[in-house]
This record gives sequence, structure tokens and C-alpha cells, in this order.
Amino acid sequence: MASIVPSDIDIAQACKLKPIRQIADEAGILPEELELYGNYKAKVHLEVRERLAKRPQGKYIDVTAITPTPLGEGKTTTTVGLSQAIGAHLKKKVFTCIRQPSMGPTFGIKGGAAGGGYSQIVPMEDFNLHLTGDIHAVSIAHNLLGAAIDARMMHERNMSDKGLFKALFPKDEWAPSLLRRARRLGIKASKPSKISAEDRSRLVRLNINPFSITWNRVVDVSDRSLRQIVLGIGNKDNGYPRETGFDISVASEVMAIFALATSIEDLRERLSRVVIGMDFDGNAVTAEDLGVAGAMTVLMKDAMLPNLMQTLEGTPAFVHAGPFANIAHGNNSIVADQIAVKLADYVVTESGFGADIGMEKFMDIKCRLSGLIPNCVVLVATIRALKMHGGLGKVVAGKPLPTELCEENLPALEKGAANMIRHIEIARQFGVPVVVAVNTFTTDTANEVNLLKKIAVKAGAEGAFKADHWARGGAGAVELAEAVVAATKKTANFKFLYPLDMPIKKKIETIATKVYGADGVDYLPEAEAKIALYEKLGYDKLPICMAKTHLSLSHLPALKGVPKGFRIPVRDIRASVGAGFLYPLLGDMRTMPGLPSRPVFYDVDLDLKTGKIVGLF
Repeated sequence: MASIVPSDIDIAQACKLKPIRQIADEAGILPEELELYGNYKAKVHLEVRERLAKRPQGKYIDVTAITPTPLGEGKTTTTVGLSQAIGAHLKKKVFTCIRQPSMGPTFGIKGGAAGGGYSQIVPMEDFNLHLTGDIHAVSIAHNLLGAAIDARMMHERNMSDKGLFKALFPKDEWAPSLLRRARRLGIKASKPSKISAEDRSRLVRLNINPFSITWNRVVDVSDRSLRQIVLGIGNKDNGYPRETGFDISVASEVMAIFALATSIEDLRERLSRVVIGMDFDGNAVTAEDLGVAGAMTVLMKDAMLPNLMQTLEGTPAFVHAGPFANIAHGNNSIVADQIAVKLADYVVTESGFGADIGMEKFMDIKCRLSGLIPNCVVLVATIRALKMHGGLGKVVAGKPLPTELCEENLPALEKGAANMIRHIEIARQFGVPVVVAVNTFTTDTANEVNLLKKIAVKAGAEGAFKADHWARGGAGAVELAEAVVAATKKTANFKFLYPLDMPIKKKIETIATKVYGADGVDYLPEAEAKIALYEKLGYDKLPICMAKTHLSLSHLPALKGVPKGFRIPVRDIRASVGAGFLYPLLGDMRTMPGLPSRPVFYDVDLDLKTGKIVGLF
């Protein structure tokens, strides 16, 4: 192995890939269960679950992290390196399950997100770019609903009940979506023409309150200028003028639904429940009311099939779905995990951000729906981040690390390790063994690593293990892998943090106090009003998906380490009814990133002589 590690893209392009048919065959997937996308990626049919239904489930491992710096602490790299160690070095059957990244950050400040160094998913260019088009499917399905909202408001404004009815039923026959709406309203008729005049009006006129609409458009590009826009400007044929905006595609509720749906039927049902706003009487208006849920399902049907890829060391990986980890649950798809646990003895998945955000949502939202219970949590920690939590340096994305984070400082590390201890405690609340992965950098010293190991064990972790998988691939994570395998053999006493029948406020307060360490919760008037509304609409039994910063255990990014003496302010609560959760807003959440002054797309180009992509990371 070279002492100087090449760039990620150079490593990935030098790798000799196995044909995806071989990856599938080695994993136990039959040829007829594949949809090929070239030689090195494929989709896998959901019917494989039926064939494997009686097979025992493999061990289920979630990789999470401490509170990260803006640079991230190598969670995906650790996920891949651990999988390579289990599969290629311990010779056990393994599967990696991770999210597909947004192209916004890929071309903005982050660069590639397929792992790094010698622990990557390949082909990394495909992983980071279009892959098999799933994000495009999400975008089109989402924007079709957006177009349906504005078209419906325009036509209702410009047409009479009689004209609307004639337009919707040109052949006096029931369209599937209109029949569903009629049944939901209690309207029964063999033909639309048999409906009374009063019921016709109820059926065709939604009376959407334009000030209540929460459904933005989406695009998978970081474009801050689209955060707030006005549409419908011009004559009446251009639609109903109103203020709205764009989110990035991975922040779409359609993406969250896609990740949580357990079947095509479940996808169709969840899309039908999407609430886009209210009518003037205070009733929820859904995608089913607009008649578009069926068409959205058609656009998403191929995306529902998990994408099969491979690691640099030839172990299989599913790359599927990519919801945000703040306003959504931040985990890969349920269907990918359900297939993987039947194919492998060990499944390594990853939840977004730290244990306080992605892992809590993994446990309380994803595991409830999937029926899968984790056997072990791997907590990724870096010495540089813990020294930052101990009061040293300020880490800024795109700038070199402060020198004090690259020098040995045991007192600062010991102080900052309180953050790691808290994350261990959070994971252990769910009754699952915790193993700490010390993702090492060349500036880390033996004294620092040894100190961290002692602190982790004292805090209740199964152990802390130096992992050098970025520079050495799976060989650099063998000791970690052995500890993880051993931890999965322990009897877990898994439990959710709260029951679903707990009141909305009590669920929020449970997360705020038991996970974040807050003294309590304060609700702004808008949040109080939303709680009353959601209780009236019957949404109070949904789980909670807290939307907060990932840069602190609190709601304030500047509060590092383990903040004390703070209260969580809930400024608003929104409902992702299709996805199946409520998300309280604990601050200003950016759902459309912006490009930095020097975006990484300056480095990305195509070598016209070789046809290879250069500069992706």
C-alpha cells in the first residue's frame, strides 16, 4: 500500500470491479431477480423477499457518530471499511446498506459521498451522480403534485361546478382516484352522472386555502435563489399567484416515503396520505384528493427496487433512498435492509448525523416500521472532533484544520470526550451494545487513542478500537470488526424511547430530555396551534422526527460538548403524514442549501481523451 493515499476518484477508477452479476450470484440473488443497469450496477426485485422469507435473519448493525464537526467524522467510510473487514477479511457473509447522496452537496462543498480512501462504494462516479435515476423519479413525482395543486386552484377559480364536473368525467366513467375520493366522502353512485348536485360540488371542489399550502417544488441542486419565489405571475392562464419556494430533492416528503415504504402497495397508500395544505374549512387536502397519488406511484415504481453495487473489496452493497437527516429520518430504505438481512449474516447500515438525530430516528421510526431490531451500534468518533468539543479550534468546511486540533492535547481530549460518553449513553438507552470506532488520522497520537479507549469502556461501551480503514481498507478495521461481531452475539434488550399513544408534547419532551439533555421544552404559539390541529385531525399517534442542528446536542450549533441548563424551543410543528411522522422545528432548517464562493464543481470535468470523470473528490 502506498504511504501517500491517492485521491478517492483515483483509487476508485483503479479498482478492478466484479461484474454485478457475479456480485449478485455471490450474495445469493438469482439472475431473474435483477434489472441490470450496465455491467456494474443493478436493481433487485422486491419479490426476492418472498423467496427468502423462511431464511434466518442476519445480525443488524447501525453505524452512527458523535456530534460531528462541519467536516463530518467519516461515518460512511467507517460503514464501508467495517463491511469490508467483516466480509473480505473475517470471511463472513456481509451486506452494506447506505443512502444515495444528493448531487447538491456533491457539486457544492462536500464532494463525493461514497466513503473515502480505500473504503468506498464503486463505481463512485455512478454512486455520486445519477446512479439509476431514483432521485430524478422523486423530483418528478414531487413536482407533479406541485403542478396539480396550482392547476386545481386555477381551474376551480375559473370554472363552475358544472364545468369542473364535465371536465373530470368526460365519459361519465369513474377514474380510479376520483372513485377513491367519492368513497371517502361517502358518495355512492354507479356512474358519476347519478350523483346529486350537492355531492358533485363536494366531489370536484377542493377549495384549497393558498395560504396553507406547505408543498414546495424540488430540484437536486444547491440553489439558494430558489428558496423563496412567487409563481403564477401574469394573466389568469398562468395560475394562481402565490409565494412558495424550492427545496432540494432529498428533503422531499416523497423521498422520506420512498425510504419508509415496505412495498409498492404501501408506497401507494403513503403517497395518497400526503397533506399539501388545508381547505377553507380547516380540513386537510391530500394528494389523493387531487387525484395524483396513483400517477406519483407509477413514477416511483422502478425507484422502489434497491440498487445493488459493491465495495472496493468486492462485498455487496445496497444504495437506496436518501432522505434528509434533520426534517426527515435520514436512513436508507427499509426494503433494502429487509432483503439484506435475509441474504447476509451481517448487515451494516448507517444513520445520518449523530446518535442524537439519525440513530434516534433509526430506532424510533425506521425500526418500528421495518420490524428489524439492531444487534449492535457502532459509534464513530474522531480525536480531532472531541478536542474541538473540549474547547480547541474552530472547524470551518473548506478551510484547513486549526493547528491545535492536530497536536496532542490530552486535557482537551478528556474534556471533549464527554460528548462521546453522552452518545454512548443515548445508544444504550435503546438496550443495544455499543462499540466505538476511533476513525484515526495521521495527526492522532498513541496516547490520545489509548485515553479514548479507557474513557469509552468506562462509559459502558464494549470497547473502542482504532480503525485505519481509510488508508488500509478492510485490513485497517479488522479489530473493530471482530469486536462488532462479538457484540452482536450479546442478548440485546431493545426498547423504543416512547410509545406511539403518548401525547405529542410528551413524546417531544421525552426526546428533548432523555436524548438532548434539555431541562424542558417551550412551545411558541404556532407550535401550540399545530399540536391542537394535529390532535383534531388524528395525527397525534405518529412518531416524532425532531428537526434540529447536527452540530450540537442542543438546538444551538455553537453549544459544543455536552450542553447543560438549556431548554428546547419548538417554533413550529409540521406533518409528513404520508411518511408517517410529525417534525417539530427547533430552529431555522435549511431545506435548500446554497453554493459556496468556491464550489467543488470547478474541479469536476471530463477527460475527453480517456472519457473518465476527473476531480469528483
